[in-house]
Amino acid sequence: MEACPPPSAPAAPSRPALPWLAAAAVMLLWASSFIVIRFSGAHLSPGAMTLLRMVTAAAVMLPLVLTGRVRTPRSGRMWAGVLAWGVTWFCVYSVVLNASELFLDPATAAMLVNLAPLIVAVASGVLLGEGLSPRLLVGVVIALCGIGLITLATSTGHVEGPGLVLGLLAAVLYAGSVLGQKPLLAHIDSTSMTVVGMTAGMLACLPFAPQLVAELGRAPASAVAAVVYMGVLPTAAAFLLWGYALTHTPAGVLTSSSLIVPAITVVLAWTILGEVPPPLAALGGVLCLAGAAVAILPAMLASLRSRT
Repeated sequence: MEACPPPSAPAAPSRPALPWLAAAAVMLLWASSFIVIRFSGAHLSPGAMTLLRMVTAAAVMLPLVLTGRVRTPRSGRMWAGVLAWGVTWFCVYSVVLNASELFLDPATAAMLVNLAPLIVAVASGVLLGEGLSPRLLVGVVIALCGIGLITLATSTGHVEGPGLVLGLLAAVLYAGSVLGQKPLLAHIDSTSMTVVGMTAGMLACLPFAPQLVAELGRAPASAVAAVVYMGVLPTAAAFLLWGYALTHTPAGVLTSSSLIVPAITVVLAWTILGEVPPPLAALGGVLCLAGAAVAILPAMLASLRSRT
């Protein structure tokens, strides 16, 4: 990718609250995707599920291409950077996450994946020049303790070595994708990067097409519809919002907002699947919210007080 100095400060939006509203919507949508993966994973294999999700997302993005809203990267290095990011984020990460839940229960998988905010908080401070805020790190640790309680309370105890490796790999891919996207956004708008990257991810998933065709004939319509929903909202809509939010906020702070995802997932599992959370899981949810508040509230309030 093109060499670029790390931005000293994110671009200021005309309405400072919008990036945070976008981030809140992303966290809600991403939390719902854990419910979908849990439900549809019994009927669709990891690669087939990812391909169906990405084909749906690419179809939703098509009007942006037809109306000229998408601008291609300006150089070969930019093309390489955006395509590598898209394949990593939209293909490899999704397949690895789906596969990890073949060996792990969703609670344990979510705990491993949510190591990513800690990785991003440290790496963005060192690599992107955002600084290492003690408050941010303390908030991340508090939230991780909450995630640990949720896992302890809801885990089935079904943990296998391959699942641990895949879960940790998913966290590294998640963190690497965020860290790779942030500097690229200095050279390409978030919508264009999302559409180009998503298309690259879909194309990389095409080897799973025969598997998807075979499994669609056996999968119930509800499982297929759930994955289509995941392509429309937690993928197409959420990643557009994520790119916009990341353009205007520090990577470490924004990624720390995903620490509330396990708490939201517990509530969604309760309301949608009827899975009443144990008291320990409820306490873990409170710690997730408290940790996220410690990590991101100062930056959020500072940006809301700003004037353009």
